[in-house]
Amino acid sequence: MPSNDARNLLHTAVPTAAVGVIAVAVSGVVAGGKGALGAGIGTLLAILFMGIGLYVLQWTAKTLPQLFQAMGLMLYVAQLLLLLIFVALFKNTSLFNPKAFAVGLVLATVVWMAAQARAHMKAKIFYVDPEPEKKSEKPEKSGSSS
Repeated sequence: MPSNDARNLLHTAVPTAAVGVIAVAVSGVVAGGKGALGAGIGTLLAILFMGIGLYVLQWTAKTLPQLFQAMGLMLYVAQLLLLLIFVALFKNTSLFNPKAFAVGLVLATVVWMAAQARAHMKAKIFYVDPEPEKKSEKPEKSGSSS
């Protein structure tokens, strides 16, 4: 993984994990052990889905740059739909508190997207790739021709 990609992952995963820890603590106080477990699972699920999405998006940018924007839009819609499906599947579970699960999942997703947008805005990415200077046999003229 190139250093810029690793830096983006770090700048998105760390704030998301921090918010997840806070959500686990608050859910543990409010809903007990099952609440903490639900918030923890929700946070981990969001980090997993968003991390895989970031990897796929970076792979698309390198291999199929002409599809980057369309793939980004499709990927975010697919991620949000999958997360919604998980919330619907686990809404009546007895393994953990489903409300704490949903809160952890939504908070982690929102923080991931905000942190990813911030990391992208702070990144110094060339919008034009500079080409190395070619050594030509004839020197090119510079300046005016008169």
